[in-house]
Amino acid sequence: YFFMNKIRKLFYISICCAFVSAIFYSVFVYYHLQVWMYQGPDAKFFIKPGESFSRINYRLQKKGLISNSTLFYRMAKLKKLVTRFRVGEHTIPAKSNMVNVITLLTAGPGSDISITIPEGKNLYEIGQILVERGVLENKQEFIQLAKNKDLTDSLGIPSTTLEGYLYPDTYRFSKHTSSETIIRKLVKNFFNKVKKINFKNTKLTPHEVIILASIVEKETGAKFERPLIAGVFHNRLNQKMRLQSDPTTIYGIFERFDGNLKKKHLKEKTPYNTYRISGLPRGPISNPGSASIQAVLSPKKHSFLYFVSQNDGTHVFTKTYKEHLAAVKKWQLNKKNRKGRSWRNLKN
Repeated sequence: YFFMNKIRKLFYISICCAFVSAIFYSVFVYYHLQVWMYQGPDAKFFIKPGESFSRINYRLQKKGLISNSTLFYRMAKLKKLVTRFRVGEHTIPAKSNMVNVITLLTAGPGSDISITIPEGKNLYEIGQILVERGVLENKQEFIQLAKNKDLTDSLGIPSTTLEGYLYPDTYRFSKHTSSETIIRKLVKNFFNKVKKINFKNTKLTPHEVIILASIVEKETGAKFERPLIAGVFHNRLNQKMRLQSDPTTIYGIFERFDGNLKKKHLKEKTPYNTYRISGLPRGPISNPGSASIQAVLSPKKHSFLYFVSQNDGTHVFTKTYKEHLAAVKKWQLNKKNRKGRSWRNLKN
């Protein structure tokens, strides 16, 4: 009996100790999560792309922005927020508690910059967009990296540059994001977008499809025309005719092009000048969207071999060179109809 009574007392004491400990721990947790507050002035806290939670947690405690890194981790894990911290610059206000801090860093806006890369932009233009929007300070690093053969090989791209594979879309980046991080995100998006596209119903290789789609993308902004223009280029390729595409010529001299296409440019032989070379150019000349890729894979069946701009974003399609010349006379040489500029009105 004495022995059993002693066991009961020990049991009750253990229960009481556990209960008291639970109360103390609850008070401890409540204090650090709700009562404790950051007492300094409003603080800037920058989360770098790819930064781990442990590093973020360490820096927060070191700066005095949280009171207990262990509790901060447990709270983040409980709320399933460990991988949800937003890249960018955040402002942590004075008198923020740890709940405020984790909410701010995972749901707050940070300094993410929304960037839309339109269909048909090339790598030079994308670099400029990134600079203008404040993500990059110098576009040359981006351009050089996009032309790095080791990087293209590592990404599984059969080309000497990433042109054609920097998928046009809307992205969010923070300031000081590295060029490589940006490139990898754009290329990853490309492969995600095209993985359901069937590239087998054509004689062209997948890379050749992207090359031709990049030309179609530059030739028209009218969505309904893409299959028509793709059909023209397929017809010319099948008949061993040169593509004679202005955008390919421009791309070959893009870094020194002043916006005025001249006859001398059409005569200059580059790996991209389809007035001087047969077949497709060396590589893509822009970054096409899915619609242009699909247009190349499912072109409109017709007998057209030529098209001329009507100066309103659309084109006139013709079957013979004679019809083509008549269309040029009407839409490019007639001042009344001509509102834009074409190579048919070039300077010598």
